[in-house]
Amino acid sequence: MRTTDELPGKEEKKASRGMGIGMINEQATNGNEEQVMKRLTLSVAVLLGLALAVPAFGGGINLSGPHYNLNIIGVDNPKTAYLTDSNRHTIFVALGSKDGAPTRSNIWLTPGDFTVCDGNAFDQAYDCSGAAISGKLGAVFRLPCDTNISTPDGCTDAAGNPLPSILNYTVWVRALGQQGGHATMTLCAEDPANPGVQLCNTGSNVVSSGILTAHAKKTFTNVTSQLTVLHNVCFLDSGVFTCEDVSLFSDGLINFVWEYDNNGLKLAQFRFYEE
Repeated sequence: MRTTDELPGKEEKKASRGMGIGMINEQATNGNEEQVMKRLTLSVAVLLGLALAVPAFGGGINLSGPHYNLNIIGVDNPKTAYLTDSNRHTIFVALGSKDGAPTRSNIWLTPGDFTVCDGNAFDQAYDCSGAAISGKLGAVFRLPCDTNISTPDGCTDAAGNPLPSILNYTVWVRALGQQGGHATMTLCAEDPANPGVQLCNTGSNVVSSGILTAHAKKTFTNVTSQLTVLHNVCFLDSGVFTCEDVSLFSDGLINFVWEYDNNGLKLAQFRFYEE
């Protein structure tokens, strides 16, 4: 049910059980005749190096096995490039300030193999085919419906048919950067019968700033439930008003999105592990 065109290669796919391993290595030079227009700040580059070098443990579980790696990077200046190449494992979002109201960036979700379709959250959103998503600004990330958390209807469409892209996996995150930077992350969607009204996770089902706060303790937290399931949302299910948990892309809901509200967090590192 999954394709391999967006992953690093067939041999690597076999070795990592269907997951890609992402690395970022963006360098900037200050030559006498020209300067690179697009670059990460030195501090973020150092953080990425640390993220790859430090052994990863979360909840007492060794997280050093095969996985798909995603880095969400907060930057002061909006990116202007089309960051739509399929091999990228980075998404750039607004950095915001550590104090005051957070700055929101949208990361639109689409079903399929793990792929960053569009890594620029500052402009028009593009899907993995390169087509503009009408009326949407933000980044675009592709991932399967997750069976790791049970829901009443599972990974099925509005008619009850299995979705074409399904996988059992867990999602882990850690925040890196200068102390004080923090963010929250909320999964939302819409009921096509009530367009424009978002159905969002709330309370403990949001990836809170308590999880996404930069500190010296570089451990991962399991956020599978918060980012792959809508909890107790109310909508029309086959014409019947229903309140229940809903898996990604299921029950006919549309416009799935991660709302990333940033207060100065420079790097959130995510790992997706197939079970």
